[in-house]
Amino acid sequence: MKFSILLSFVLTLAAQTPTIEQSLNLKTAGSPRISPDGRFIAYTVSETNWDENAFDTQIWMAMTATGERYQLTHAKKSSSDPRWSPDSKRLAFLSDRDGSQQIYVISPAGGEATPLTHFEGGVNSFEWSPDGHTIAFSSTGPESKVKKDRKDKYGDFEIVTGDYTMVHLWTLNVEDEKPKPEALTSGTQFSVGGFNWSPDSKRVAFSATRDPDLSSSDTADIYVVRLSDKYVKKLVDAPGGDRNPVWSPDGTQVAYESGREFSFLNNHVGIVSAEGGKPRIVAESFDEDPRLVVWSANGIYFEAMQRTSSHLFRLNPETGSTERVSDPANLQFGSATFTKDYSRLAFTCASPNQYPEVCTSAMAGFTPHPVTSMKDQLKGWKLATREVFEWKSKDGNPIEGILIKPADFDPSKKYPLLVVIHGGPTGVDRPSLAGDRTYPIEMFAAKGAVILRPNYRGSAGYGEKFRALNVRNLGLGDADDVISGVDALIAKGYIDRNRVGSMGWSQGGYISAFLTTYSDRFKAVSVGAGISDWMTYYVNTDIHPFTRNYLKATPWADPEIYKKTSPITYINNAKTPTLIQHGDLDKRVPIPNGYELYQGLKDRGVPAKMVVYKGFGHAINKPKQQRAVMEHNYEWFSQWIWGETLPSPSQTASSAPAASK
Repeated sequence: MKFSILLSFVLTLAAQTPTIEQSLNLKTAGSPRISPDGRFIAYTVSETNWDENAFDTQIWMAMTATGERYQLTHAKKSSSDPRWSPDSKRLAFLSDRDGSQQIYVISPAGGEATPLTHFEGGVNSFEWSPDGHTIAFSSTGPESKVKKDRKDKYGDFEIVTGDYTMVHLWTLNVEDEKPKPEALTSGTQFSVGGFNWSPDSKRVAFSATRDPDLSSSDTADIYVVRLSDKYVKKLVDAPGGDRNPVWSPDGTQVAYESGREFSFLNNHVGIVSAEGGKPRIVAESFDEDPRLVVWSANGIYFEAMQRTSSHLFRLNPETGSTERVSDPANLQFGSATFTKDYSRLAFTCASPNQYPEVCTSAMAGFTPHPVTSMKDQLKGWKLATREVFEWKSKDGNPIEGILIKPADFDPSKKYPLLVVIHGGPTGVDRPSLAGDRTYPIEMFAAKGAVILRPNYRGSAGYGEKFRALNVRNLGLGDADDVISGVDALIAKGYIDRNRVGSMGWSQGGYISAFLTTYSDRFKAVSVGAGISDWMTYYVNTDIHPFTRNYLKATPWADPEIYKKTSPITYINNAKTPTLIQHGDLDKRVPIPNGYELYQGLKDRGVPAKMVVYKGFGHAINKPKQQRAVMEHNYEWFSQWIWGETLPSPSQTASSAPAASK
């Protein structure tokens, strides 16, 4: 019997449960932008294009007065990152419809979009000037003649850490009939990151690193460049990374985020004079990572995690005091934009057991009102329920997670338990609904599993002290958090202790790899893009500071801590059947980690299967391959948790469900 027939049979038994393909077909709304005059909200909708094997994004428009919604862009290629002109009459956006990502502009009423750039090198990001006359954008720009000549003579090669193409700022006069980009910064001294216009449209503040290498993120500093003469002044030159500058309303100061990337430490908010001088750090007592949004006359607005929720906060730049603006307490808030007078804002919002929407609210008496109705896609489906679950780890630290129960859950029955572990480690799982992408959660629940998604030590939202519990304790403390959560659920009486599985991607894959070699508590494990050996990881990854920050050493300085926290160290203990999934071009967790674990398990005689997804990096981000990832996981746990034998969907082309058009 083919996999597709068995899969259909399983789904028939679980009526109205979304299939893998239906989950992949779920549309998502994001990137809201309220117009300065408050009349419109532009936002994006992403949906699956099976023919092109892509997730396409188009821009939609909502009228705040009437609630009317309509699709604004219709090109075959995606359109994203909508940005309003200050007079609310034009909307600029990015699209790769002509082969490379360029800036286009369109009327909010619709019609044809006009390209503003045909720029060699494409456009990374852009911002309108407050006076509406100019757009600044970042780009690598045209390839240099030196590199072109070198390719012609020698072919293409790269000198590691010595062959960078810097990102720089460019400006565009949108009033010109044929706007021509002009370089605002140049040279090999830095590579530009985020940037922000001054209120008078005469300067641009930006962050820049010494080069575009991710491992150089902690070299980010804050600069200001004048449009009149392109004079660049460094405002902040401090240890650690400084990024995301925002101007004070009077243009005399710049606020920014200060802190190390790939670290357990909190970021802080710094403020410096726009002319330079000694910065001051404010709101140091705020125990999470603030993400600056804007500086208004009422204070500095920023977003931050709060356990499994996220909120908008207001910071008093003089006193350093902070207050939460958004409600209710369990809100998942993000991507805030404001009207010109700051009386209203648009944002993304979700709450427990609800699908994310684009919402709006008045600033006075904050109350989220959905603009979209993405939840309508879930009508007629029988879905699992989500709730926050808390337990104590082996060392007494409280741990939270999301407990997912089948729709017809009966506490008098015994259920298999599947642990799904997020990445990061500073990721976080939340109790809202979302389309399944890597693990078929809804199908597992319909099949009769309880699912635990632990926010293990190191997760965002719980403060710096909680994240620091991972320092020189990676894997070990994480395993204790997971196993103690399993034990807490077994103690509830409704878990079958002999049918427990674990899976995760990235850091979640690392923890799952650790569990498969360090513990015999699990019946089956799936390791997605996971670390098996910190030494192997360190010399291959594109973010070398990560291990130095968390393990507090290089492998040459302290080989023992690298061994102690590596799953491969415990390979002789391994007994658990393990599925390994990896992208062959992964630079974040390079594929030698997968091969090392696979060979170790095979040498030990442990049932193991490794699937390599061709042409993918750390994320498997195309729908057909995401379908394969989920079906491979469904087949693996069906075999080892439920005792079923289902042929892998990759073994025959006819085994995979037909694609929807």
